Amino acid sequence: MKIQHNTLNSISITIYGETSEKVYLYLHGQNGNQEEAAFAAKILTTKGWQVVAYDLPEHGTRKNSSEKFVPWEVIPELKNLYQTLKQNWTTIALYANSISAWFSLLAFADIELDHCLLVSPVVDMEKLITKMMSWAQVSEVQLEQEQLIETDFGQTLSWQYLTYTRTHPVTNWQIPTKIMFGENDNLTSLAEIRTFAEKYHCQLTVMPGGEHWFHTEEQLQFLSTWLNKA
Repeated sequence: MKIQHNTLNSISITIYGETSEKVYLYLHGQNGNQEEAAFAAKILTTKGWQVVAYDLPEHGTRKNSSEKFVPWEVIPELKNLYQTLKQNWTTIALYANSISAWFSLLAFADIELDHCLLVSPVVDMEKLITKMMSWAQVSEVQLEQEQLIETDFGQTLSWQYLTYTRTHPVTNWQIPTKIMFGENDNLTSLAEIRTFAEKYHCQLTVMPGGEHWFHTEEQLQFLSTWLNKA
């Protein structure tokens, strides 16, 4: 598989595959990096696609970036990146993981993508934040007063983030989409993902016993089989 390293909008990117008019934009999840795209690219490049992957703010090569891993900075960045991709490829599709799926639902709602593949997508960030608040036993009043609260499970609760989700709900998604979801995903419930899939006419595949993070040999094989079919 051909691998190139380049820059787009002054950001380091990795391009997988031979020259093509078709490209997937690969977006990793929290704590991920652009190198993760190699797994999917091994399959997607055999179908005639190239894959462009890059590190989101505060990840990988951008670990110490001035940009932050928050929607009000990531979403404009994704919109700008898409416009740059349009100058180099005629057909653009999306492969997004976890929180990046939610970023994408907001960034690309009114943009023409050929199709989308979403893996363990977060589809309702407000619900996820309030779930984490309950895990940490933090009330809305407390969060509003303190603005930022560190949790013992590694997440920082943010009042600004919560209010952003409430003023920027996902209300439109018309792009043909296929979803891979683990039955035991602890961030999004099965009922929640089914409701989203039905509302926006997405093709949903559920791995029995699967988790949010597909990482075991069995899970990766299931994901590989799905990706080949998708």
